[in-house]
Amino acid sequence: MKEPLVPVIPMSHTAHIRSHRKPRRSATSSIALRAGVAGGVLSMAAAGASASANAAEPVTQTIELPTLTADMSAQVAQSAAATQQAAANYELRAERDAAAAKAATEAKKDLAEAKKKAEAKKKAAEAARKAAAERANRSTERATLSASASASTSVSAPASGSVATVIAFLKAQVGDAYVMGATGPNAWDCSSLVQAAYKQVGVDLPRVSQDQSMSGTDVPLSSIQVGDILYWGGKGSAYHVGVYIGNGQYLDAANPSKGVVIQDLSGYPASGAVRVL
Repeated sequence: MKEPLVPVIPMSHTAHIRSHRKPRRSATSSIALRAGVAGGVLSMAAAGASASANAAEPVTQTIELPTLTADMSAQVAQSAAATQQAAANYELRAERDAAAAKAATEAKKDLAEAKKKAEAKKKAAEAARKAAAERANRSTERATLSASASASTSVSAPASGSVATVIAFLKAQVGDAYVMGATGPNAWDCSSLVQAAYKQVGVDLPRVSQDQSMSGTDVPLSSIQVGDILYWGGKGSAYHVGVYIGNGQYLDAANPSKGVVIQDLSGYPASGAVRVL
């Protein structure tokens, strides 16, 4: 039996050499590969653009930020300086206001003190003037009335009920204060005490010493009796009055230093006397 014939296919003279080419890929794989490569390229391009944009932005900040920071620092420093200056101005104004208030208080206090001293000085001068006038009158009157005063000290007075009431009232006031213009019951001047004493027995006398020296009947100093009114100075211009109480003594509201006292007539002779009882 004959062996079957095998067809002989002519071969290329290079068929026994392996091809150096890679196997050809399918169209689908090629398309996918191209899409991936393109996407990657685009992604890289986008990333590059983004990176470029982002890289450009810090460059701008790097250039402008120091300038802005310096401006803000300057503004903050200026604001702080202005605030500090305002605080200093307020503090200075407060100190000035406090000093002005203190000065006003001190000035008010000094003014009050000055007024007080001036008033005291005025009162002292007035008292000194009155004392000088009294001393001058005493000096002139003692020379002319010493004889009459000596004679009057031995005169006794009739003690009628009215006179006794007047004397009792006067002695009850001994020790009271002397105050110019006062009318009792604990402070008197000379004429208000005499007026109040005679009012106890229904005799209304004028308020001041000048008018009291014009009341009643004139009595010589050598003939005075208990209850007679004594005056110092001219008749109608007397500056002081008192009441004779006998035994060479009289009672009067003398002056601020003595008050209401009993004194010897020989030490301060009267200018004249009047009788109203």
